Amino acid sequence: MSAPREPGGPSGHLDSFTRDNLPPRHLRAACDYSALPALAAYPDRTNAAQSLLGPRIAAGKAERTAILFHDRAWTYGELEALCDRIAAALVDDMGLVPGNRVLLHAPNTPMAAACWLGVIKAGTMPMLRARELAYIAEKAQIRHALCDEALAEEMPGLEHVALFTPCGDGEAEFDRMVAAKAPGFVACDTAADDVAMISFTSGTTGQPKGCMHFHRDIMAICDCYPPHVFGAREDDVVTGSPPLAFAFGLGALLCFPLHVGAAGALIDRPSPRAMLEAVQRHRCTALYTAPTAYRAMMGLVKEYDLSSLTRCVSAGETLQRPTWEAWREATGLEILDGIGTTEMLHIFISGPRQAIRPGATGKAVPGYQATVLDDAGAEAAPGEVGRLAVRGPTGCKYLADEERQAAYVEGGWNLTGDLCRRDRDGYFWYVSRADDLIISAGYNISGPEVEAALLEHGDVAECGVVARPDPDRGHIVAAHVVLREGVARGPETVKQLQDFVKQQIAPYKYPRAITFLDSLPRTETGKLQRFKLRE
Repeated sequence: MSAPREPGGPSGHLDSFTRDNLPPRHLRAACDYSALPALAAYPDRTNAAQSLLGPRIAAGKAERTAILFHDRAWTYGELEALCDRIAAALVDDMGLVPGNRVLLHAPNTPMAAACWLGVIKAGTMPMLRARELAYIAEKAQIRHALCDEALAEEMPGLEHVALFTPCGDGEAEFDRMVAAKAPGFVACDTAADDVAMISFTSGTTGQPKGCMHFHRDIMAICDCYPPHVFGAREDDVVTGSPPLAFAFGLGALLCFPLHVGAAGALIDRPSPRAMLEAVQRHRCTALYTAPTAYRAMMGLVKEYDLSSLTRCVSAGETLQRPTWEAWREATGLEILDGIGTTEMLHIFISGPRQAIRPGATGKAVPGYQATVLDDAGAEAAPGEVGRLAVRGPTGCKYLADEERQAAYVEGGWNLTGDLCRRDRDGYFWYVSRADDLIISAGYNISGPEVEAALLEHGDVAECGVVARPDPDRGHIVAAHVVLREGVARGPETVKQLQDFVKQQIAPYKYPRAITFLDSLPRTETGKLQRFKLRE
């Protein structure tokens, strides 16, 4: 039986798969569109790709730069024409109908961005992902895929796989199909509450989950964080490391810039040097990446001209205060921290730009509400640690997974799985993931707090802290440390680090076990995979 329809009129989809697999109404979070005028103004019929590109063209700004890639640039007019031809190829040559799903497999390239927009314009749904392809294809019942030719060997066996080159002007099959089409494709007449995309979580806790997002969800994230926190401007040039395959990168590097007429500088092989080179080459004004990358770039910043850079954003994992302070010392720039989830599509808590509190995640982004709940589901007192709960214009909608949906949504709130405390001024302070809290000999210990203490030590490049079973204490604090080059591994270094932590935080929190590693396991967005450390 199909789930109840949201307000917004008849679906524009001929394939009803996503409508049929939405969670039931009573398991969905309460969505509020009244907090900001822009949120309440969405028409019932909305196509997100048309809404992102159309206004620039209509305003006579087709010649503005939309995408930069190495030494090439695409204007808004060129990007729209490419998206139109992609949509036409999907419909005419590949036989897709509105509501079908399309797997997109590519690094951050202009063609990957254009394919995402073209798929949505055609009324079909993109799933950009670089791992667990077979699982995703089965879960979302996908028959069609568009793939960068360099990654063709990674594709699972689907009925229709069309290959393209990074800029779409090569001799690959889909390049030729697209080149034969004419621009002028009329966007599919989708309802605002038709599913526009399915994002799969990054797999920090195991099997990824499919998160469905409406067309109006895509527009909502553009109307909340970018104008009210980030300060998005038409003259911005934005770059960073997060893949377009994940919500953080998709919003930051594509949707947010397009929404205001700015430019996104894409990096197909992101690294600390590649990001710094992109900032220098394209005179980027904003940088999005994870704390790990900021730490890695600190020793390189003096080699590059970063004078154009005005804003730096961090998300994906906890931004520890030592990292924030070291980056400010190295560049003079304050990192704007934020927390978001794939379920909610993007950042919903962030530091106010003019009132950042180092170490705090920040306040609820305008358009969202956030609180901390105790174990009984009541609002926790200021300073009390509890479960982070969020609601706003977006909300969790798991694909065909009522059990997980029921666990994520409670009383209309989205429960993100994070433990936080809120101070009397409304700032949220991250403690840990709920399943990462370490209980040792009756003490509750935050892994990120221990990590922050270790990162204060000059010999520590990276670290990850988890619980390790112990017959006497139940669990102990176990640290996995990547040392800086030239630092010797051994018992003496272990003791130095343990003694150092005892001086920084309560002594009972010190890591009783320290393991030295060459690198830490991370997702493609830079999130630490603590479940692998526990294994």
